Amino acid sequence: MKKRVNFIIFSILIVLLAWIAKEGYRSAKMYEQNSFAISHMLKPENLAKMKFESFADTLTFGLYESKSTKSLNLLQTKQKDLKEKTNKIAVAFGIVAGLILIFSFMVSARFGTVVLCVGALIALINGLVTPVLMVTVHKEIEYFGDMILSFESKGILESLMSLYKNGNSVVAVVIMLFSIVLPLLKILSLLFVAIYEYRAFASKIVHFFKVIGKWSMADVFVVSMLLVYLSNSNSDMSKAEIEVGLYFFLVYVILSMFASIRAEKMLKYIE
Repeated sequence: MKKRVNFIIFSILIVLLAWIAKEGYRSAKMYEQNSFAISHMLKPENLAKMKFESFADTLTFGLYESKSTKSLNLLQTKQKDLKEKTNKIAVAFGIVAGLILIFSFMVSARFGTVVLCVGALIALINGLVTPVLMVTVHKEIEYFGDMILSFESKGILESLMSLYKNGNSVVAVVIMLFSIVLPLLKILSLLFVAIYEYRAFASKIVHFFKVIGKWSMADVFVVSMLLVYLSNSNSDMSKAEIEVGLYFFLVYVILSMFASIRAEKMLKYIE
């Protein structure tokens, strides 16, 4: 009976985490598209058109309505709403991840490892595909106002493809190794050992787990370096904005770290 209850709780938490992650991805992509539309409207040529329409509106005492200004205001209002939504999703994701973490210490080490590994896997996948950083290069021009010169929003996978296309193959391979390959191997190996705890070949995974455990914080370091590379410089002309994908990746780091702690207790009995 207790095992059934634990499995039901585990299923609810994992499904809820996956659903929130999906909504976070959708919201982040909508925020990205809306930001792109705003940046397009604030390009020099479009901003000049908008100023001309605004001037015509003033001369005609409101008879000529500036459609561009109206569209921009609607996009900016939607932008605020989407930002609030993504922030709420990030908080909700963190809360559910926290419940998963607490639950993992209320069950056996084996089942707790499985719970944490599945949660970490969901967080990692969404952290890789969801945008992590948005960089806007702008400049204040007299009369025209704030003018956007360039806009870029990327996730980890998109950044890898961009690095590869730009000829930075070595950097792309290193980031792929430490932010995708090793994290996946770590989670899947822990999950494998937890599921086949009492099988003879499970002990062979222990050594592999200990080897890759030495690289447990390398993914954090590499993603941090990637963020620095993408943001370039946070000067008066550039603005870097962290997106929800980074919080997904942060949750993966925390859950995988505690998965390792729970697995260590379990692995003692295998050896």
